[in-house]
Amino acid sequence: MTKPPRHRLVPTNVAALAVGVSEATIRKWVSRGKITRYGAPNCRSEFDIEELTQIAMRRGSATR
Repeated sequence: MTKPPRHRLVPTNVAALAVGVSEATIRKWVSRGKITRYGAPNCRSEFDIEELTQIAMRRGSATR
């Protein structure tokens, strides 16, 4: 998988806000393979805003 363009990557706190969950949930999703984490192992985590948008839309439709 190729890395998305830099302008599409957001840090963990923004990812959590975008989806409406806690930062801990974002980290759990990474460990379970639900979302893709970008960044070096000992650097800050970044997430693709497009992937997060898709998750948020699925979560929104599941609660209706």
